Amino acid sequence: MPYTVTPTHLPEVLILQPKVFGDARGFFYESYNARDFEAATGLKVEFVQDNHSLSSQGVLRGLHYQIQHAQGKLVRVVTGEVFDIAVDMRKNSATFGQWVGCHLSAENATQLWVPPGFAHGFLVLSQTAEFLYKTTDYWYPEHERSLLWSDPALGIDWPLPEGLTAPVLAAKDAAALPLSQAETF
Repeated sequence: MPYTVTPTHLPEVLILQPKVFGDARGFFYESYNARDFEAATGLKVEFVQDNHSLSSQGVLRGLHYQIQHAQGKLVRVVTGEVFDIAVDMRKNSATFGQWVGCHLSAENATQLWVPPGFAHGFLVLSQTAEFLYKTTDYWYPEHERSLLWSDPALGIDWPLPEGLTAPVLAAKDAAALPLSQAETF
């Protein structure tokens, strides 16, 4: 099996570890194969968009979700390291408002499956990080929402890089709503 899949305490959020083949020349791995992804996860998904971002240390992107056209995301890092977060935004879920986080890096090649109905974000821990993700629906800016990264109700323990007291945020993320005021699924 090309993937090792580890469920998280949010059962729908999965950590995927691809099989990496390395030698003196470097390494090779399949970052995505639809047939193998389905066999490993039991999920048959269709990805329609790939996104690629470059961010500096201390940048926090998120926590984003689309209230309509909800996106599933398969995320990974190809340069650097991030702390990646998924938050359950499904009001009728037993895990509503709970989060899971993991370190994604170029070195560990770990991927995270963030299903539709979850907010997603990441904090850059390295000097820079290149972040790639596949989505199951297109980006619709009119439906995008931001959940407040520092909401005490979430209690996310963000590992801010040494010397930083707060992350670098986009205006929309600085103005994000806490869970108690956010639109939910």
